[in-house]
Amino acid sequence: MILHSQIIGEGQPFVILHGFLGMSDNWKTLGNQFSEAGFQVHLVDQRNHGRSFHSDEFNYDVMATDLKHYCEEHQLEDILLLGHSMGGKTAMLFATEYPNLVSKLMVADISPRFYPVHHDAILSGLSALDFSTLKSRGAADKALAKYVAELGVRMFLLKNLYWVKKGQLGIRLNLEVLRDQVSEVGEALPLHTTFEKPTLFLRGDKSEYVMVSDERLIKQHFPEAAIVTIENAGHWLHAENPDDFYDAVIKFVTFKE
Repeated sequence: MILHSQIIGEGQPFVILHGFLGMSDNWKTLGNQFSEAGFQVHLVDQRNHGRSFHSDEFNYDVMATDLKHYCEEHQLEDILLLGHSMGGKTAMLFATEYPNLVSKLMVADISPRFYPVHHDAILSGLSALDFSTLKSRGAADKALAKYVAELGVRMFLLKNLYWVKKGQLGIRLNLEVLRDQVSEVGEALPLHTTFEKPTLFLRGDKSEYVMVSDERLIKQHFPEAAIVTIENAGHWLHAENPDDFYDAVIKFVTFKE
């Protein structure tokens, strides 16, 4: 099975992977901007997310293999690869396993280290949504607010809702598998894996996902890595400060050695 994607523009392939509980739609605005800069942008839905297939298997090994199959299906080589959070972990593993396919790697607000599970409230809230009684996005937001206080986070999560048919809401996520296997999201990049081509780590100045203490580990895995801090941004740095995020990425991908 091949991952679902939205493909925009022409030029060098630029593949973007969303984070946990996200989807390709989250990247549409930036994707359009990157395509206007002369790239063929591939906004990819990872398995159990968006419009891609559902599977009982969920870990970084299979997600990296999914991307390999996607590249083969679309005959992609010399790709620019950008991943956010969970997508960043997939991108890191893919680049270390298939370095011949990747020209430059970009990782948004995640490091190669292990992260403990911290999505419990969100997953509980999404699992509690009863689509037999919820008839509007507003009602779903009200129900989710009992579990997730931050409006911005709820709006991000509720993008996963869709109309199955008139009057019947559903959710695109494979919630059962994601809930049962959420610990996989925090897994560390395997020891001794390296990618020795240009790499950019982007972190939000208000986020604690990439700390100064992570820099040594980043350099061990990615000796050519640069680390850039995006101001006035937390974990969703590409949504919170899209202008500075875009500028940092474009500067990196267009820089000639």
